[in-house]
Amino acid sequence: MIQRLAIFLGSRDGSDPQHAESAYAVGRALADRGIELVYGGGGSGLMGQVSQGVLDHGGHVYGVIPRFMVEREWGRLHQENVEMHVVETMHERKAMMAVRAEAFLVLPGGLGTLEELFEIWTWRTLGLHDKPIGLLDVGGFWQPLVATLGGLAEADFMAEVTLDELVVASTLDAALEALDTLR
Repeated sequence: MIQRLAIFLGSRDGSDPQHAESAYAVGRALADRGIELVYGGGGSGLMGQVSQGVLDHGGHVYGVIPRFMVEREWGRLHQENVEMHVVETMHERKAMMAVRAEAFLVLPGGLGTLEELFEIWTWRTLGLHDKPIGLLDVGGFWQPLVATLGGLAEADFMAEVTLDELVVASTLDAALEALDTLR
């Protein structure tokens, strides 16, 4: 079973309260299963929700945050059960998260979340790691992206196997089971 899961998600709550509730529930469920959260270190939005869910239920949080975000007080520093690492760049942040995590799960988010997904997925297709990647499709949030990705594969800009290896699940249980199977 996965012991350390990296989660990419929004630094804002978004307009649908379901996303914040889901992020908190994911954090709680990770703590209940003894799975360490590996994330970008933020304390607001969905990042704050997932980490708070872990912390409220006695779990462990491993955060990686760039110094400029700490200077803007965006981080979750100096808290019990939080192991926070301050790095210089966004690239260092993702690289450190990739080393620590055994798998990646993407919850709703914006441009930064998409950038993290595509970079870590590209690294996998280039053979830089073989860790599984999934989308937690809360309320169908990722369906437009999945359709676009299908179009890329149909147009032969991406191998079908690359798309087939992306886990898309509507529940955390289904996502964790599929990610664990692909490890």
